Amino acid sequence: MFKPKLLDALQGYTRQRFYQDVGAGITVGVVALPLAMAFAIASGLKPEAGLFTAIIAGFLISALGGSRVQIGGPAGAFIVIVYGILERYGLANLMIATAMSGVMLLAMGLLRLGSLIRFIPVAVVIGFTNGIAVLIMVSQLKDFLGLQVKAMPADFFGILHTLSANIGTFNGEALGLAVVCLAVLAFWQLALPRLANAMPSTKNFSTIPGSIVVLVGATMASKMMGLDVETIASRFGSIPNSLPAFAWPDFSWETAKFLLIPATTLALLGSIESLLCARIADQMMADGPYGDRHDANQELMAQGIANLVTPFFGGMPATGTIARTVTNVKNGGNSPVAGIVHAFTLLVVMLVAAPLAGDVPLAALSAILMFVAWNMGEWHEFVHLRQFRMTYRVTLLLVFLLTVIVDLTVAVEVGLIAACLTFIYRISSLTRAEHVLADSHPELTGQEAHVQAHRLYGALFFGAVKLVEAMEENLPSKAVVVDLKNLIYIDTSGADALMSLVRSCRKKKVRLIVCGLAHQPLEMAQRCGLLQALPDTDLASDLNQGLALALGR
Repeated sequence: MFKPKLLDALQGYTRQRFYQDVGAGITVGVVALPLAMAFAIASGLKPEAGLFTAIIAGFLISALGGSRVQIGGPAGAFIVIVYGILERYGLANLMIATAMSGVMLLAMGLLRLGSLIRFIPVAVVIGFTNGIAVLIMVSQLKDFLGLQVKAMPADFFGILHTLSANIGTFNGEALGLAVVCLAVLAFWQLALPRLANAMPSTKNFSTIPGSIVVLVGATMASKMMGLDVETIASRFGSIPNSLPAFAWPDFSWETAKFLLIPATTLALLGSIESLLCARIADQMMADGPYGDRHDANQELMAQGIANLVTPFFGGMPATGTIARTVTNVKNGGNSPVAGIVHAFTLLVVMLVAAPLAGDVPLAALSAILMFVAWNMGEWHEFVHLRQFRMTYRVTLLLVFLLTVIVDLTVAVEVGLIAACLTFIYRISSLTRAEHVLADSHPELTGQEAHVQAHRLYGALFFGAVKLVEAMEENLPSKAVVVDLKNLIYIDTSGADALMSLVRSCRKKKVRLIVCGLAHQPLEMAQRCGLLQALPDTDLASDLNQGLALALGR
């Protein structure tokens, strides 16, 4: 059902809440301004692509989404993917891949697949998040050092080779400006809140976003000191002060086939980022008066519509953004109105102050992106790896290394396969068969060669059918009792193994008695024909009754 959270949020909406949303929306818009331009530039696009995305996609995601407070727009996680698509396929195909990812996201929402995203293991998410953060930081070294490089490759080793080959062209003024910007950002996030607690008079300064302080300060310092650093205008020209018209790229099914994997990567990454962000927002809003949970499927549909529309107006892929969403909640945002205000704030700034953005030094934007990448990574997980099982460590490190060295798509695929194999191994190890002995059931004394009894625990699935096969290979002469009371699940492979046991027992004229069937195992036994294959006299409610039938008592 298509029902945006905005409809629920507006019920009982008050003037006070509107003022809170407007204040939060304006603040988020100010925070989003430098990030939107920086993400676009780092992705190989013009800065206005980030602004267009933050405005159009930000509006659509808030107006149509399934979260009260999530803010949508360009995200750092997309930088590596977008840059790779742009380098390999070109701008027109990036538009098509983004639109294709939008269709996939919309379909995922319509098919109610939002909850499935939660099944992606934490090790995979942390691995590729940290890997993307490393790639972002490495990709920003060119502007951080002020290197004279026309084009950067998309792969990790290519980037390192290009950087080392052009290290002699570094610009000391750009490097100095970038280092100062990075230091200011670190101070603003780490030291200023403590200073504000000690000196209440400085509290107002802590409410100003550090990225805006760096952006304005670096631009003013560059102009006043006449620094020889590259700016947005010197590389990209002036930023337009109007939204672009609709543009339809060349499209063919042959092109779509080539772009299927990149589009799938964008859709997968966008869904993970947006729903992870929505869950964080739920936690932050849980204790407040408007703390209802997000609708994952509605959020995916909104993300899909935004990514389907935005590229045809000069935008790039969009998703939920954690930093801007957290800023929204902390500043009093309580409904999607705040996200809509954020989009209109960016639109007004672009219409009024677009020419001024041309003087922003690229070194300052690189410092902002490096700081964003550092905050994006969950580096403490590497320190705590020794606390986890070897399989978790291997999965996380494997995904991390493949993301950095090879490709995010390959990393996620390998990570999911590794996680699935690990899960199968763990569940199969928890599934066990217990041979019932005469110690616990004296009636079996002296009957071991004629009557056997087994208890199954856990889940009888394709990874544990060997337990039933072992029974089949060592059948007694008279009867075998199988107690399924402690079995919680049977899949089709497990049902097939039980049917094979039935056939072997018939062939060797051994009586098979099944006990304790209930819940899902009973339903599967009915569907696979196991109940029909056994006479009623060979079905028992528990092990004691089954042994009595087997021993003829």
